[in-house]
Amino acid sequence: MAKQVVVKIDYIIEKYEVGSLRKLAEKCDIRHAALSEMKTGKRKNINFGHIERIAETFGIDDITEIIDFVEVDEEKALAD
Repeated sequence: MAKQVVVKIDYIIEKYEVGSLRKLAEKCDIRHAALSEMKTGKRKNINFGHIERIAETFGIDDITEIIDFVEVDEEKALAD
């Protein structure tokens, strides 16, 4: 199995009761499209400025609340 870094957008929206991806974008001052790409895994490069903004907005001290390292099917990982 291959490993992949994922940004836990759905977790953040639920835990901090943000309501929607659009509201998260507004709160964190990050483009909705950028967050959407992170959420779906289409964005392969992580902008650490975005991670910092999310952490600052919600007072998060532990980066594992925002990103995770997960196993993915190798065929899917190669196709991406």
